Parts: sequence; structure tokens; C-alpha cells
Amino acid sequence: MGDAAQVVTLMAAFYAEDRMPFDAERASDAVRQLIEDASLGRVWVAESERGQVGYAALTLGFSLEYMGRDGFVDDLYVVPEWRGRGIGSALLKQLTDACVELGVRALHLEVGRKKTDARALYRRFGFEEHDRLLMTRVVVGAGD
Repeated sequence: MGDAAQVVTLMAAFYAEDRMPFDAERASDAVRQLIEDASLGRVWVAESERGQVGYAALTLGFSLEYMGRDGFVDDLYVVPEWRGRGIGSALLKQLTDACVELGVRALHLEVGRKKTDARALYRRFGFEEHDRLLMTRVVVGAGD
């Protein structure tokens, strides 16, 4: 498990790469909550001799469809120059092993359609694409 500052630094790079909005202060608060409250999920940081090279975040929920606890690979990121070295696989292995320990019955994730390397990695880990669409509504005022 990494500390919040390590994760937020990696998040900033990930969100910039994917052109997603990023607020460092709010990200720090969210990461700190996730690290401090195990009922919310887990975070892992991959390190090399040169520092942090990736991270993965698992968030936990509950599903009637899957009749129990479910999880969401909320973020999985490897620094571009470290990709293709098994770091993403290692992070996913830690994350899926934790799911088994936590009794997670289904694990979900979201991946960009054009991210063929990431999609191939997820397929190797047993993730399947389906005809459903992920839809999101940001609830204004929640936690603000």
C-alpha cells in the first residue's frame, strides 16, 4: 500500500495522459479516505529502484445482481516508460488476490475503447466485454 502523496502524484500523470479533469486537493482527500478506511477498498503502488512506477485502486461495493460484494478497478496506471514489463499484471494480480480474500463476487472495470494493450491485459485476467454501457452521473454536492 502506498501513501496518499505517492498515489496522487501518479494519479496526476494518469489523468493528464487521459485528458481527465484533476484536482490535487480533492484527489488527496479521496485517496486518504481509501487508504484509511479498509471498508472502501485498497490501493497498491508499484515501485522500482527509480521510485513509484504505477498504482492500482480497488473500490468496494455491493451487488444484488452478483449477490454480494463487488469491486471496481477504479484506477490502474503504469508510467509509460515502464509499460510492457509486467507491472500492470503484477498490480492486477495483487488486486484480484485481495478480491478473493475479501469475498468479492464480481470485479468490474472501465477501459477506453482505443486502449488495445490495456484491454488485452484485462482479457488475460478474465475480464469480458459485454453489451452494457457504463453510465455515470456526478452527484453535485456529494462530499463538496
